[in-house]
Amino acid sequence: MRIFRNVALAMLILTTALVIFVCSYFNYQISPVSNNNTLKTVVIEEGGISDIANTLKENDLIRDVTMFKVYIKLTGKSNLKASTYELSENMGVKKIVEILEDGNSYNPDEVKITFKEGINVRKIASLISENTNNSEEDVYDLLKNSEYLDELIDSYWFITDDIKDNRIYYSLEGYLYPDTYIFMNKDVSVKEIFKKMLDEMNEKLTPYKEKINNSDLSIHEILTLASIVELEGASSSDRNGVAGVFYNRLDSGMTLGSDVTTYYGLKLDMSERDLTKSELNDCNSYNTRCSTFTGLPVSPICNSSIESIEAVLEPTNHDYYYFVADKNKKTYFTKTYDEHLSMVSKLKDEDLFYEY
Repeated sequence: MRIFRNVALAMLILTTALVIFVCSYFNYQISPVSNNNTLKTVVIEEGGISDIANTLKENDLIRDVTMFKVYIKLTGKSNLKASTYELSENMGVKKIVEILEDGNSYNPDEVKITFKEGINVRKIASLISENTNNSEEDVYDLLKNSEYLDELIDSYWFITDDIKDNRIYYSLEGYLYPDTYIFMNKDVSVKEIFKKMLDEMNEKLTPYKEKINNSDLSIHEILTLASIVELEGASSSDRNGVAGVFYNRLDSGMTLGSDVTTYYGLKLDMSERDLTKSELNDCNSYNTRCSTFTGLPVSPICNSSIESIEAVLEPTNHDYYYFVADKNKKTYFTKTYDEHLSMVSKLKDEDLFYEY
């Protein structure tokens, strides 16, 4: 009897060990082939599970063809769709099967364009020209189309007649939300591109609609000030504080004194070159460095991130009129111009001064 119990116990231990081994082996075989997350374009043709398994194995996406088929048998996930997929070695069988079950609408002709935060319409036009079958002139022509602008004013609550001021360089500057957008192919129209960007701006602004409507500034003025904060505060970790400085200057009747508006007024990017004294003092509808210019520019000077718009809607309440940020994005606020110059000199001496 004792011998029988010992044999049974040995068999139980052996069976348990075998089950553990089989499960471990199976789990290993369906695990990711490697940690490499590089996407591979893989064409899954119409066919059986064996054909799919072989294709995946040929592309080093699964460890074992047989174990892949066992996984399909055990899970019942046999409705895998033929298509072109982007898969990587770090996905593993479970993830790959989920993707093949869902299928996709892979489009080799799709166009992806990234419009970075702080970008202006000139750069937007350039990117559209580089990535689609539209020219820069197509972009500028649409921005001058009065009927099109009227359609937008009727369609979007945040677009007003302000964009039709004839002093404005580019009517939709500041309204085209910067992000990465995907289009079907290079034949996408400028209108379609703008619609995606405006729809995204609508989504970003709508949660703040009540605050915008209750602001002392119009939506056009909010976006204009946000565009200055976007460029002036790009090196700062305190955009709300930067916005507070500009509000103080506006309230006191001072010029905003913003270099970024001067460059925009001359249709130059800050990276292009230094400005001459006459250019700095050139008075136009954008240059807030001009001694006789008070208030905001006639329109935004770039397309802002939501963070800069939030900063304008929720500025820090303080009594500072100047700011400078160091190389670590730490911002120093001062009350007088002499204090500002002293702080700039100190940062230069410490090799911390940030230059555009």
